[in-house]
Amino acid sequence: MEGGVLRINTDNKGRIMEKEARLAEQIVSLSADDIMMRLRFMAAALSEPVYEQREGCGCVINTPDRFIYDPLFILKAYKEDERKPARILLHSIFHNVLLHAFAADTLEKELWDIAVDAVTEAVILELETKSFSLREDEQLRKKLKVLKEDAGGLTPDKIYRHLKNNEVNRFTLEDYRKSFARDDHSLWFKKESYELDDKEWQKISERIRAELKAFSEGRNIGDALKENLDTALKEKFDYEAMLRRFMVMGEQTSLNDEEFDYVYYTYGLRLYEKMPLIEPLEYREEKRIKDFVIALDTSASCSKELIESFLLKTYQILGSEESFFSKVNIHILQCDAQVQSDKKITGIEELKEYIRNFKIRGFGATDFRPVFRYVDEMREKGEFDSLKGLIYFTDGYGIYPEKRPDYDVIFAFVGEDEMRRDVPAWSMKAVLDAEELKKNEE
Repeated sequence: MEGGVLRINTDNKGRIMEKEARLAEQIVSLSADDIMMRLRFMAAALSEPVYEQREGCGCVINTPDRFIYDPLFILKAYKEDERKPARILLHSIFHNVLLHAFAADTLEKELWDIAVDAVTEAVILELETKSFSLREDEQLRKKLKVLKEDAGGLTPDKIYRHLKNNEVNRFTLEDYRKSFARDDHSLWFKKESYELDDKEWQKISERIRAELKAFSEGRNIGDALKENLDTALKEKFDYEAMLRRFMVMGEQTSLNDEEFDYVYYTYGLRLYEKMPLIEPLEYREEKRIKDFVIALDTSASCSKELIESFLLKTYQILGSEESFFSKVNIHILQCDAQVQSDKKITGIEELKEYIRNFKIRGFGATDFRPVFRYVDEMREKGEFDSLKGLIYFTDGYGIYPEKRPDYDVIFAFVGEDEMRRDVPAWSMKAVLDAEELKKNEE
């Protein structure tokens, strides 16, 4: 730089010279130092990725383990505004802190890109740190205010759902993309094995959330960062893994190559001296699902289509030979404010037939307690040998029982809902994605 003016020298093919490449590296390094000095809670996040120059890519590329940048792009950004490289770096690192890359492969790329870029810019703007402010920030605030009102909040899932469900016009989408984008996310959508996986970034994000409390004393950092950290770190349970908790030991008819009949073994030794006869046993002890209850909330607020999608997903998980005993005892209960129907399923094909001919019964108010009372009555009558669990598919707007039953309980919902009451501490919570449920139907 001469006299405060950055001069970018290139060769006759437009490639920057070695001196300029070193200068771009210095700008990125100083930007990281500036962020670390002003936002010390970001120290761990800044030190994890590898900073890599990639001449000719024309942008900054974010991955969970790389900050990849074209040195010419960084130099031009610095020439436009000395604070711009730090803003770009902060934006890119916040994507990692908020775990944006790890949800990307199951969603529409364009809409997810816009959603997470908008959220990241909102987080940065609420920090109100002059070192990272740009001339266009006031315009960004206005657009984010409108988007927040339309989407009902500034979290990735809310914005994505708004963009997906409301057919936002192409002009508006393109305006959002140009306004909020700072980096390229194309490597998020490729099946690559990153050196830093989601578990490692979760640990970093949890540390940031803990340090943020001390940092924010006496400072106005807004709610966007706290809310999005909470959203990113919210525990998401694997529904399939939950169902495995319902498995019990039992004999399943199949050849057991690890055990054999000792009568035949010793008989062979007597008859042929050194040649035993080995007959594999036709059973083996295995853990599979046998007894459990599926309760369906059929109050007015639950749609038949979502219930059918949930049942289909459950069928697909249980339908594998490894999960299901050939003979089972499943009760499917429909309940609003009272138990409306009870269907007993004894085999996987019966479950498939029930889903095919499913008819919803109910449409009244919601009360979860009758199901638990009904199950207690069935157990007293000896209906179950070894009941391990109950799955309750619901929108969550009902009265939960106060007493913990002596079997596992999963309350399964479609999507998050801030107005929904917390499930009882003794139960588990599964949040299912509506788009994923629809895919199961296909």
